[in-house]
Order: sequence, then C-alpha cells, then structure tokens
Amino acid sequence: MIDFPLLANWLFQTLVAFVATIAFAIIFHTPSKEYLLTGITGGVGWLVYLISMHFGCGTVAASFFATVALAWLSRIFSFAHKAPVTVYLICGIFPLVPGAGIYYTGYHFFMSDNSLALSKGLETIKIAIAIALGIGIVLSLPRFLFTFRKAPKVTQQKP
Repeated sequence: MIDFPLLANWLFQTLVAFVATIAFAIIFHTPSKEYLLTGITGGVGWLVYLISMHFGCGTVAASFFATVALAWLSRIFSFAHKAPVTVYLICGIFPLVPGAGIYYTGYHFFMSDNSLALSKGLETIKIAIAIALGIGIVLSLPRFLFTFRKAPKVTQQKP
C-alpha cells in the first residue's frame, strides 16, 4: 500500500533541501548556470537519507548512503559540465552536515549536562566520519565510471 502522506512529506523535504542547497550555492558564489544541478544534488542526497532512515538505517548509515549518492552525482555532473566536483559536492552536502548535533553538543556542554554532551558529540563525530568516508570512497573510484563515452566518429576515406 502506498503511503501518500509519507510520500508528500518526502517530496516536501526534498524540495526544501533543493531550495536550501541553491541558496547555499548562491552564498558560495557558484556560477549561476550550476544552480539547478547543485539543487538536484542536495535534494537527491536528502531523499536518499530519508529513504535510508525509513528502511531502518541509523543516522550514521543513512548519512553515509546519502553522501555516496550525492558524491556520485557530483562526479557525474562535474564530468558532464567540465566543472570542478567541489562545485556540486560542497553545495550538495549542505543538508547533511550535522550542524544541529554540533549546536546541541555545545549547548549540553555549557549547561553542564556532560552525559548528553558526550552522547551528542560522539554521534556528531560519527556522522562527520561517515560523510568523509562516503566522499573519499566515491572520489577514489576510477574516472570511467562517471563519464559517458561517445562512440568515435568513423570517417570513410576515399581510395
């Protein structure tokens, strides 16, 4: 059975991630012709995160899978548009960065709730490591996995 409210929620969150990624791309001074692709990268990453969480992955594993997906897409876009991969990767990773985890770690630390600060801090570090591993794995893959080769032109020579 299709859960339409869940799909509508995912669509809304993906749209928000798309718009937020484009807003970050504007702040990051990304070329304006790349706004749409940076938004797609961020939206796809967030959608993969939501789907992974829905199917029972933890926050760390979902962040890893989402990072792999958006890093893969970033490499495809960078080869297709002959642009640096960081244009898409840095903007696309924006929705996944554990900013709230960093905030709550500091908050609990300053409120002298050391156990919550430690718990939140360790979870934040795990998410950051998962993001770094996802990027590292995809960026270490060979180039031919991300390019679409055109068939060479065959020209007939006159005898």
